[in-house]
Amino acid sequence: MKRHLRIATDIKPVSDFRANAAGMIEQVKTSGRPLVLTQRGESAVVLLDVAVYQELIEELELLSDVRTSMKQIDEGHGVSNRGAKAELRKRLAG
Repeated sequence: MKRHLRIATDIKPVSDFRANAAGMIEQVKTSGRPLVLTQRGESAVVLLDVAVYQELIEELELLSDVRTSMKQIDEGHGVSNRGAKAELRKRLAG
């Protein structure tokens, strides 16, 4: 499920966060949307729910694995389906 940033409610100055940290953390946990904190009018940090953060990390790791695999295939290090099945049969038999 995509959780898009809502500019009117999801961007706050860090001073507001200091004054109402518990409420803003609850907002992030309940909505699943990130909270962007600003300092001196500039984006400073993003506050994410732990579950959303974990999903992002897992997705990035998967994409990195796919990119690595594609590079290996492009470099000729891939194994055909037939070859992979033969190797598995050999390993399982021995």
